[in-house]
Amino acid sequence: MNILVTGASGFIGKHVCLKLQRNDFNVFKYDVDNSIDELKSFIKEADFIIHLAGINRPLKVEEFYDGNTNFTKLLVDLIKESGRNIPLIMSSSIQAELDNDYGKSKKMGEDYLLSSNLPVYIYRLYNVFGKWCRPNYNSACATFCYNIAHDEEIYIRDREYVVKFNYVEDIVDEFISVINSKNHKGSKDILYVKPIYECSLGKLADLLYYFKGEIESIRHLPILHNEFEFKLFKTFCDYLSEQEYGFNFACDNRGSFEELYKSKKWGQISDNVAYPGITKGGHYHTYKKEIFYTVIGKSEIIQRNIKDNDIIKDVVDGNDPKLVDIIPYYTHQITNIGDVNTHTIMWISEIYNPVTHDTYREEVVK
Repeated sequence: MNILVTGASGFIGKHVCLKLQRNDFNVFKYDVDNSIDELKSFIKEADFIIHLAGINRPLKVEEFYDGNTNFTKLLVDLIKESGRNIPLIMSSSIQAELDNDYGKSKKMGEDYLLSSNLPVYIYRLYNVFGKWCRPNYNSACATFCYNIAHDEEIYIRDREYVVKFNYVEDIVDEFISVINSKNHKGSKDILYVKPIYECSLGKLADLLYYFKGEIESIRHLPILHNEFEFKLFKTFCDYLSEQEYGFNFACDNRGSFEELYKSKKWGQISDNVAYPGITKGGHYHTYKKEIFYTVIGKSEIIQRNIKDNDIIKDVVDGNDPKLVDIIPYYTHQITNIGDVNTHTIMWISEIYNPVTHDTYREEVVK
């Protein structure tokens, strides 16, 4: 299936394109560096369009209307010229409810889409957070993450001011679920991505300072009380990352494994996802230290001493999480024993090196 993504080089666009490609979609990427002729060519082949392109920090007010209203009109007109009734998702903003130029330009784009008779899905997004968001631009979350990670000051005018948030990966999953649905009739209603998180600016800053302190303590992972804190922690790790390291993502029929943070001094943090019934592991380390911390779902962690076969078994639940120390010379495994995908934050004291890996295969249950 061919998917055209406008604004493909932006914060949300990068996440959308990557996830689409992981799911075997063919992606046409359109952004400011592409020509209108290229856009026309993409439209001829596209089976679905995700329209993310827009302007939110222009030099002149007129640019709001050029980037948000007029480009949306152009896109619709080109679709109609092609003679194809292509379904389209548009990312709008909650600002469309407000009387400012950015909001008015987004609202005008929404209205033109709704009057186009195309099958459209218009999503008004709240403040979007997640890795790769540009700091010191238009996101308080990204700015706080970057400044706190780099020991720079942050400014909070009102600690009690509550902000509503959408997580970028939730947005991507919602868009893909629409594409995968059999019914592409569109919606005349304005749509919203759920969950919507609420957090005061003061609480947001406090959480990020706490994350940094726990990571720098080397032995600890932060205690995460809910999915918002888990997603915020994953986001914060991206701003701590040392640039010379690459971050791997692996996905198969068991789940996925995503590296979040690497440091020669503090080790490595990763997010391990396992589907229900899946067991991962079956190895031991001679000197590396690990901590497992299931924050979503229910896991059983079994360790066996390879010397005397002593067994340690822990059942952990994201609703009442606890840290589990993985002991050197104990071969270990983790099994999803619940009904939903588990997310387990894993800290290990040393960055993985294929030459000096200190990882040895040994079945846990013989």
